[in-house]
Amino acid sequence: MKSIHSLGSQPASLPLSADDILEFHAARLMLLMEVCGTAGRIEGLTKMAKLDFFTRYPDFFEVARAAEEGSVAPQSSKEDAVEASMVRHHYGPWDKRYYHVLANLEARGLITVIKKGRSYNISLTNVGRERAKLLTKKSSFAPIVARMKQIKSVFGRKNGTYLKDLIYRLFDAEVGRKEMGKVI
Repeated sequence: MKSIHSLGSQPASLPLSADDILEFHAARLMLLMEVCGTAGRIEGLTKMAKLDFFTRYPDFFEVARAAEEGSVAPQSSKEDAVEASMVRHHYGPWDKRYYHVLANLEARGLITVIKKGRSYNISLTNVGRERAKLLTKKSSFAPIVARMKQIKSVFGRKNGTYLKDLIYRLFDAEVGRKEMGKVI
């Protein structure tokens, strides 16, 4: 994964994917903390990853929302609805870049990560909250912010273990039976 700042020497003719850019993932996680968190904080990496999973996989979110609300999920309208792929990990969907992105955000003074028992609380700093609030106002982030608001309304009060178990129950073939490290 590269920072947008280190791409100046790359020829402009080479294709560039947002999925390969550190700042793309950093912005999404900051938005996740601001929009889906409580006062800019998410309690636990598992919860963060599962909320991020629903953000990145809108069709899976719709199925999970329908299951939670006792309704029928709408059919997918897009063939390629995945925003950025995740892999199967011990505790469900995961992105191996999380540690890199979170470390970068912490080094820039945008988040703090505090160990609480066996869990980690990830919180936006005051500067991080200001920046995240600016991101929520950008039209380019409007679709993801709208989805995150829906995710918070359905799953914001659930803990990471509940979300992990829900994902394994609803998406056994797509997630639970995947080999470790395989793309979901």
